[in-house]
Amino acid sequence: MIKNYTPEQAFQKLKQYCAYQERSHHEAKEKLYSFGLRKTEVEPLLSKLIEEGYLNEERYAILFAGGHFRSKKWGRIKINAALQQKKVSSFNIKKGLKVIAEADYRKCLLQLASTKWNSIKSEQWISRMAKTTNYLLQKGYESNLIQDAIAQIRSKEK
Repeated sequence: MIKNYTPEQAFQKLKQYCAYQERSHHEAKEKLYSFGLRKTEVEPLLSKLIEEGYLNEERYAILFAGGHFRSKKWGRIKINAALQQKKVSSFNIKKGLKVIAEADYRKCLLQLASTKWNSIKSEQWISRMAKTTNYLLQKGYESNLIQDAIAQIRSKEK
């Protein structure tokens, strides 16, 4: 059920919505449409939110990428896909991904790979390799980095 708001009421609601948590332009636009507003009313409100600093797609991409890497241990591929799904521009996605330090990225990948590798010790090495690779691919890491991490783990085992 859609509740109809006047543009001014919708603007106040959306200011609170954006102040609570960073939002993408697409999320804000969808929220305005859910308030029963038309396109001619939505566009000026979005512009006003951007002018007042409530919406900033670059800031959103940077916080999203950093947060999902640190808390959920997502790889660049998965973060990129999630930001594309939220209709963030590719320019801002690249800026967001630059926040993730290469050393931290590789360290996190190696830690995830080691944890998964050690959790399936009873399996044969080829099965362990396949399961670890699949797990890390689902997390959104690049396959060449995964192979390097697994090779590093195997060399430590020997």
